[in-house]
Amino acid sequence: MPEKEAWAYQLDWLNIVSILRLDSIEQIPETKRDRVVKRISKLYGAESLLSFKPSELDELVANDLRELMKKELIMHARRKEKIAKQMKAKMSPFKNPGVIGIDMNEIKDMNPDELMKFFSNKLMGKKNDDDQDDDNDKYSEDKHSYYI
Repeated sequence: MPEKEAWAYQLDWLNIVSILRLDSIEQIPETKRDRVVKRISKLYGAESLLSFKPSELDELVANDLRELMKKELIMHARRKEKIAKQMKAKMSPFKNPGVIGIDMNEIKDMNPDELMKFFSNKLMGKKNDDDQDDDNDKYSEDKHSYYI
């Protein structure tokens, strides 16, 4: 980095990433970082930039990057919002037991008998118990231990 851009060593990139509400510094392309540093150096001059506080420099660079990366920031915000909606949809059965989550892909190929069984299981909480031997024992013996 040339001597006229020495002020860039004062930048706290993690602070800039948090100002832009990004997850990591890798989301800011290296070319855009260099372009912002050169542009700010050209606008303000090296001596005046060295007199700024580091937090002011971070804000200045973050604002310039925000203008330069509008598309990427909008896409990132949409992706985060979509992930949050998906997580909320997946977690809703745990919050409200009255809501039943049904995946339409599960039921689209079922015949009517299987469909009725599926809904009775979901709505009534019935479970298919194939092992009925343990339930219908006429002898009352200890089922939790073994005798030799």
